[in-house]
Amino acid sequence: MLEEFKKFVMRGNVVDLAVGVVIGAAFGAIVNSLVADIIMPIIGGVTRGLDFTNYFLPLSAKVTATALADARKQGAVLAWGNFLTIMINFIIVAFALFLTVKVINKLHKADAAKPAAPPADVVLLTEIRDLLKK
Repeated sequence: MLEEFKKFVMRGNVVDLAVGVVIGAAFGAIVNSLVADIIMPIIGGVTRGLDFTNYFLPLSAKVTATALADARKQGAVLAWGNFLTIMINFIIVAFALFLTVKVINKLHKADAAKPAAPPADVVLLTEIRDLLKK
C-alpha cells in the first residue's frame, strides 16, 4: 500500500497540481497586494475615501445602530453596502489580474517572436557553403 501511495504522489499530475497551487497562492498574494497597496489607495484618493461598507437596510425595528457590525448584533439587516464593496473589490482584482496576464502574454509573444538559433550543424554547413562560394 505504501508503494502504491508513493506511485500516486510521484505521478506528474499530482506534482504539477501541487506546484500550481503553491504558485497560485503566491500569485494571489501579488495580485492582492497590487489591489490593496497600489490601486485601492488611488481609488480612495479619487473618491475621497468613500466607503459603502456600513450602508445597510434594517429589516427589524430593533435595529438602531449606525455601524453594520453593531446593527447585525441587534437584528436582521440587509448589508447592501458591504455586498457592493465586495463586488467592486472583485471587479478591481479581476481587472488587475487581467492586466497582469496581458503583460505576461505580451512577454511570451516577445520571446516567441525571436527566431530560434539554428542548430550547430546547420551553422557549420552554412559556413562551409559560404566559404565555397568565395
